[in-house]
Amino acid sequence: MTEELGKRLAAVRKSKGLSQRELAKRAGVTNSTISLIEQDRVSPSVSSLKKVLDGFPMTMAEFFTLGDGEDRRAVFFPRDEQPNVGQGAVEYYLVGAGLPQRKIAMLREVYGVGADTGDEMILHDGDESGVVISGTIELTVGDEVSVLGAGDGYYFDCRLPHRFRNVGKEEVVIVSANHPPSF
Repeated sequence: MTEELGKRLAAVRKSKGLSQRELAKRAGVTNSTISLIEQDRVSPSVSSLKKVLDGFPMTMAEFFTLGDGEDRRAVFFPRDEQPNVGQGAVEYYLVGAGLPQRKIAMLREVYGVGADTGDEMILHDGDESGVVISGTIELTVGDEVSVLGAGDGYYFDCRLPHRFRNVGKEEVVIVSANHPPSF
């Protein structure tokens, strides 16, 4: 998915009738940031991409599944039908991506060794909850920091700045949900 990110961003921007400068202004980033992403010369962190998409506005799920087209009422979603809406070493596999008017975003999150959602804290509307399935993740929510291991869970208001960072020596897997869907 990463290889397509720049082309996809340019296509969405053009379909919305926005210049790079206008999108940058709306998203609160520099003009060159949009240009570098569209040229695939930089791979934005999850929080940076979310900030850019907020300039449309568009969720990450909408961005990554745009054009997938299949509007269906499925119940089961095999692994190969869960698109990765994450970036780089942070993978977010979205369950039910093609469903119209989803009320929650259910994710299988995979953080490679050393993976981080970025120096810039993430903010969005709603609540988020999850359980660590394997590995060790450092979660920062506002001024609170905790290292969570397998079986540990969390629940927080997403309007608080937050960040996830793999501080262990193995991949981390988390199952999470947020409402309303930010992906």
